Amino acid sequence: MINRLRFEPKELEMLRFLSRRLELPLKNENQYLHLEKGYAGEQHFDRELQDLPDSCIILNDLLLENSNTHFQIDTLLIAGGTIFIFEVKNYEGDYYIENERWYSLLSKTEIKNPLLQLQRSETLLRGLLKEFGYHLPIKSHLIFINPGFQLYQAPINIPAVFPSQLNRFLEKLKTIPNAAKSRNLKLAEQLNARCLKENPYVRIPEYTYDLLRKGIICSSCTSFLARFTQGYLTCGECGSKEKVDTAVLRSVKEFAVLFPDRKITTNTIVDWCGGIGSGKVVQRILGKNYKIQGHGKYSYYIDK
Repeated sequence: MINRLRFEPKELEMLRFLSRRLELPLKNENQYLHLEKGYAGEQHFDRELQDLPDSCIILNDLLLENSNTHFQIDTLLIAGGTIFIFEVKNYEGDYYIENERWYSLLSKTEIKNPLLQLQRSETLLRGLLKEFGYHLPIKSHLIFINPGFQLYQAPINIPAVFPSQLNRFLEKLKTIPNAAKSRNLKLAEQLNARCLKENPYVRIPEYTYDLLRKGIICSSCTSFLARFTQGYLTCGECGSKEKVDTAVLRSVKEFAVLFPDRKITTNTIVDWCGGIGSGKVVQRILGKNYKIQGHGKYSYYIDK
């Protein structure tokens, strides 16, 4: 059973919205692509875990703190009397290990050793469990989810599951004997309760409203929509059509994420959408999907 769902990281969502309306600095562009690929790998692993027995408890995307130190766990599984930590990596291409350092074979550049992060998370989690009064064994694994990944010169005892081993590993998990589920549920509740709501390490480049390109972005190809006829918007690049209501609401969500402190008004959204659709059309869409506050030119909209 999934006791804690995985949601798209706010940092990824914001960088994706910004990347379509602003030329990101190179480091932020690389950060965005890294987060996008990492999240896709985590979602892939989530699907692989769907067939585990209901007695298993899955906690996704835990951001915890122990001894004034933050740590993040991609996936935590409580199965039987054991806790499993999974650090999911969506690496692609050829890599090798030399003198305990990790390198890309193509570029010969060193990358961060993912084992160090895994070991750090295990140590901090063990301290947190001790605080809760639990002394359960912890088994930590790197999960290499991408079938296009290859690691050379890896020690035979490395705590990793490679793409070709994943199915066998999952079958082994299914054979773990059940344990006291009430105890495991209590532990899951304690971990959920201690999970931080905001990531203190979100890295977003500075931006202002005026810097961002205005308009409605195509949901298929991320070009800007232009033509508005008979209640539909048509993309000039890929030809896809979308109802104007759906497209405007998606743009309102973008605006609310990027500018959480600004009020949603008819005039603001008309401008944000690049003038596509009249004020009456936008007012109708907002009035139907949001709750109006105030009157006349001072009115604005909030979530229902």
